[in-house]
Amino acid sequence: MTSPSGVELACMRRKHLRQVLVIERASYPRPWSRGLFLTELANRATRGYWVGLEGAEGGGEGPVLGYGGVMMAGDEGHVTNLAVDPERRGLGIATRLLLQLTVDALTRGARRMTLEVRVSNERAIRLYARFGYLPVGRRKNYYPDSKEDAIIMTVPEVVSQEYLEKLQTIAASVPGPTIVEQPTTRMPG
Repeated sequence: MTSPSGVELACMRRKHLRQVLVIERASYPRPWSRGLFLTELANRATRGYWVGLEGAEGGGEGPVLGYGGVMMAGDEGHVTNLAVDPERRGLGIATRLLLQLTVDALTRGARRMTLEVRVSNERAIRLYARFGYLPVGRRKNYYPDSKEDAIIMTVPEVVSQEYLEKLQTIAASVPGPTIVEQPTTRMPG
């Protein structure tokens, strides 16, 4: 496991899907299909999907290290998925992606964030707790493949100076450069 020289965060595009699907299949027992990702990508007004690419040179051409998505429902940003190449886990890629998903949601008017996570996914639960996510409920038998419960986690207020300082502290703790591609066009919402 080697640390990337830098990570570029870019809006997920069709050209990334082949690599995204490889990571998706390695990460989840019931992976999303290409068609589902295409449907999500078509909903740019309420969805933000990002990939982490190796190298911080710009241009979005490096290998996909991980990806994540956020869906807006009113003033709530809901993290739909977050996954990193199994060989690249533990290098801060998920942290970078979750930071970007949060910024994306804030830009779209989020006041709070939510997600579901498998009760057995201790590593992800620790990551989310670092971002201030608190367990607020449980969905029984949420995951059809194993009938495993999901923990519902939320950050009740993301629009505060205290939370923005938390995000800055987390961002400063990630080693190496991160470049964020700025979308050329942003759908309203």
